[in-house]
Amino acid sequence: MQAWTKPDIPAVPGPARRLRLHDTASGGLVEVPPATGGTARMYVCGITPYDATHMGHAATYVTFDLINRLWRDAGYDVLYTQNITDVDDPLLERATATGVEWTDLAAQEIQLFRDDMTALRVIPPQHYIGVVESIDLVAGAVEDLKQAGAVYAVDGDLYFAVKADPAFGGVSNYDRDTMRELFAERGGDPDRDGKQDPLDSLLWRHERPGEPAWDSALGRGRPGWHVECSAIALKYLGMSFDVQGGGSDLIFPHHEMSASGAQVATGEHPFARAYVHQGMVGLDGEKMSKSKGNLVLVSKERLGGVDPMAIRLALLAHHYRTDWFWTSSDLADAQARLDVWRGAIGRGAGPDGGAAVDAVRAALANDLDSASALAAMDTWSTTEGEDPDAPALITQAVDALLGVKL
Repeated sequence: MQAWTKPDIPAVPGPARRLRLHDTASGGLVEVPPATGGTARMYVCGITPYDATHMGHAATYVTFDLINRLWRDAGYDVLYTQNITDVDDPLLERATATGVEWTDLAAQEIQLFRDDMTALRVIPPQHYIGVVESIDLVAGAVEDLKQAGAVYAVDGDLYFAVKADPAFGGVSNYDRDTMRELFAERGGDPDRDGKQDPLDSLLWRHERPGEPAWDSALGRGRPGWHVECSAIALKYLGMSFDVQGGGSDLIFPHHEMSASGAQVATGEHPFARAYVHQGMVGLDGEKMSKSKGNLVLVSKERLGGVDPMAIRLALLAHHYRTDWFWTSSDLADAQARLDVWRGAIGRGAGPDGGAAVDAVRAALANDLDSASALAAMDTWSTTEGEDPDAPALITQAVDALLGVKL
């Protein structure tokens, strides 16, 4: 599947910093350069294409765009893969409710997402992969799990037996009661009769009347959610890639199950070297979600005349691991900040640009402390100076490191 247009990324002089990120699995900060060679590998879970792109989505992809940019600044090649869950129950339910063909709804929302990512200057993945185009790949992954003795059937549906992975639970570190509760809330079926363990996850759903299905070696049906990411990541990145990313609501079951499936299928460990998770973005005291209908959409703001760079700055004002609530002042504050920065660039001279760039790099390398990076830029923008080269350097650095075009 086609991704979107890659923005130009200027080179920035001066020494880069080694990036440290919070790893959910270990609970601490870890350095995340490539394990070998000069290529950093990252997988970020993509959208289910309906109601795209809300600010929670945008915050997630801007966060992992920062990682991409910092790796590139440090001289690494970056191999980035993102999926699209372009067939799943929520998409089918929305299509039925709105009277739109599910394929048309998915295509419309994927294009909207592409347009939003382009406007926000998010670097696209090299591999942008839909589930529909990966049916054979997913079926092959399920066959590998069969060979490992980790698959069983319930009324024709195929399930992954989590007991097959001794490391199961090592991503989230949740207790079983918490796992079961979250599994029920987030698309799982812990109470289905015939399952060997309430936490076992669906790998392949056999064909139901009125639902899309595909022929495969597993019979006619469609993939379960978690195995799709295992299969796509293994195909395009291989095991033990550097960062597995997504929202914090994916810690369990999605990232736990994806990791376990890959580890059992390959007999290797770990699936990813670091699990990095974006906090939730809410509105009016509640989680911002499709089901609640309380979405602030990037496209609506853009079409209403909001500068996409102000949207990006509004997101960067919050630390990625923090849950926060969108308010009407977020965009106003971000636009005011953007105006100050652009005004400072237009003065034609400023204080030492190298010191400001170093401060931005240091803040971002420290677990993506974007708020401190913005504060460093605020200080530069409101300080008088006589360096005629500083505005050009700052323009390059803010573009390359923060993704903000001045």
